[in-house]
Amino acid sequence: MQLSQDFIDDMRELLGEAESGRLIASLDEWTPVSVRFNTSKLSQLPSVGTPVPWDGSAVYLPSRPSFTFDPLFHAGCYYVQEAGSMFVNAVLRQYVTHPVRMLDLCAAPGGKSTLSASVLPEGSLLVANEVVRQRARILVENIVKWGIPHVVVTNNEAAQFAPFVHAFDVILTDVPCSGEGMFRKDPKAVDEWSRANVALCYQRQRQILSDIWPSLKPGGILIYSTCTFNTHEDEENVWWIARELGAEFLPVCVHPAWGITSSLLPGHDMPVYRFLPHKTRAEGFFLAVLRKHGDAPDSFGSMPAPALRGKSVRASGKTVRSAVSQQELEKVRGWVDIPGSAYEFQPTSDSVRLFPADHVDFLKFIQSSSLNVLLAGITVASLKGREFVPHHALALTTVLRRDAFPLVEVDYAMAVAYLRGEALQLPGDFPRGFVLLTYRHHPIGFCKNLGVRANNLYPQEWRIHSSHVPDVSPSFI
Repeated sequence: MQLSQDFIDDMRELLGEAESGRLIASLDEWTPVSVRFNTSKLSQLPSVGTPVPWDGSAVYLPSRPSFTFDPLFHAGCYYVQEAGSMFVNAVLRQYVTHPVRMLDLCAAPGGKSTLSASVLPEGSLLVANEVVRQRARILVENIVKWGIPHVVVTNNEAAQFAPFVHAFDVILTDVPCSGEGMFRKDPKAVDEWSRANVALCYQRQRQILSDIWPSLKPGGILIYSTCTFNTHEDEENVWWIARELGAEFLPVCVHPAWGITSSLLPGHDMPVYRFLPHKTRAEGFFLAVLRKHGDAPDSFGSMPAPALRGKSVRASGKTVRSAVSQQELEKVRGWVDIPGSAYEFQPTSDSVRLFPADHVDFLKFIQSSSLNVLLAGITVASLKGREFVPHHALALTTVLRRDAFPLVEVDYAMAVAYLRGEALQLPGDFPRGFVLLTYRHHPIGFCKNLGVRANNLYPQEWRIHSSHVPDVSPSFI
């Protein structure tokens, strides 16, 4: 790896000659492969790999399988995620013990969002936001595959959240950074690195934090993280948050064996957590937790409607379709398995979605603001002609009622053919209509059996395009 001499000099100043040498040498080593299992879909964690010590649902794999051709990956049974970023799990489990509203501000591609959705206490709501439109689409795909209903996905700048005064109990800001910690995974980050870019990054990070700060409740928690090494974007920024915005540091329980490094900023002894690849089995990662000054609500996680400051309320983009009959809604209700009145069915102009009842008012609040909502809850059905048909998201949700549809368990070859968007041939005696396909008993999507053939309903934009298909499944589960 050809590193900038400026970067090498900066690392020597930060770590010393010997330690920086070990760090730089580690950047030429093999990158660990880690995955986190979806405990809502897997009743028992697979006995595979080596456990990630700070996340009980994650493991390191001995090699990198061809995830693209594993149907269980597309079914949302696991997520491929860098191990260091899974440390958010330890933070949430330590400090979030009651239902909360949480914002993941820079969420794509979705690793920390799917983790948070799994870890947050029941009754919570997660808003996962991404400013870059194309990356936001990838975020939507990964959230849909994960299958948990209490998530809203938005596509906005941080400044567009500022009017949502005290709206969130927890805000995660995995801010855009210079990417020094990803050098061995991303050669482009090596080529783009410069001291000037580091300066631009930490200034941009402070602007993002200033923009989003009004949205955090007094007493609320900010989780700040980067995937870089330098102190400008790490320690100096979190010290600036504490001093200028008003917050106190919160310590996170760690085990010495994990090899996590503390603050590297001279004269500033504060609880921050550095993952250095020559010491921890992870890429470069930095995290700090801060609590905003001010009196916390009577119950952490209480959910009064936030104040919408300086904005006029406009109507939501989609309107309820008045032609939806009670009979149609009852049919759709029969497709999901949900407790009592925990969720609300919401007909729109072209679909029916399922959304947590406790957060319906907040969703309306979001829709009446300037935020661009890409996804809210689970889309259960979409309108085709004059009838509602099962949406692909329904197949992947954790609240799917499987006995609502005929099931076809497919082998590996047929599963990949389905994921490639190919036409399918089902057994001749199989009932016509919508059929749920499963692979190793995990739903992968719907098709419509016409008798002589079956229409493939897998989303076109998600299809596997590679012409090379392995002879056997690469699945490690």
